[in-house]
Amino acid sequence: MDFKKGEILYFDKPYGWTSFGLVAKVRYALCKKLGVKKIKVGHAGTLDPLATGVLVLCTGKATKLIPELQAHTKEYVATIRLGATTPSFDLEKEIDAVYPTEHITQALVEETLKKFIGEIYQVPPVFSACKVNGDRAYDLARKGEAVELQPKLLVIDELELLRCELPEIEVRVVCSKGTYIRALARDIGEALNSGAHLTALRRTRVGTVRVEDCLQLDSFQEWLDNQTIDNTEE
Repeated sequence: MDFKKGEILYFDKPYGWTSFGLVAKVRYALCKKLGVKKIKVGHAGTLDPLATGVLVLCTGKATKLIPELQAHTKEYVATIRLGATTPSFDLEKEIDAVYPTEHITQALVEETLKKFIGEIYQVPPVFSACKVNGDRAYDLARKGEAVELQPKLLVIDELELLRCELPEIEVRVVCSKGTYIRALARDIGEALNSGAHLTALRRTRVGTVRVEDCLQLDSFQEWLDNQTIDNTEE
């Protein structure tokens, strides 16, 4: 493998790791293996720390492919708790409000999910990496500053109800670049005349690469040690 010329690696990001943290870990291992002080490593699409699943990493000159890879369709499996909201729309923040769920049935959930298939406008979460006048929205939000983000057009190709154990549901989502599943959970809650937040999220596919095809971080060093490395300079 030629990590300087460029390789694309697919990882199953563990729970609790930031995407940047995984990139840093891989970069350190590659530098040590190659005997260099630095090498370009970047990811093609952030996963929140509380999410797991497919994270695409590019090395060396392959980092130029990141915009193309970010455009690939993604698939997620999300667990959503109805009847309660949090400021971050997931478990990063504590519940800030509760709502009735007695009126919600599986049939209502199924009908509501259909409304989100196709082109939709979505307001990103304030606790996100979106830029506001050059600053990350989550940095401003964590400082207690008011953040106003504009709706973005995106596409939900598929939205399937996998499990319905009210007040908890599990859905499979196939969507375009820029979709925030946390925000989708928020919007589903509102559409059900209730509230909702994400309690688990797993990115199961990016393009044609599925999570079962990915490298595991805890065995990456062993995998790397077994690779034949092309470390020639051009």
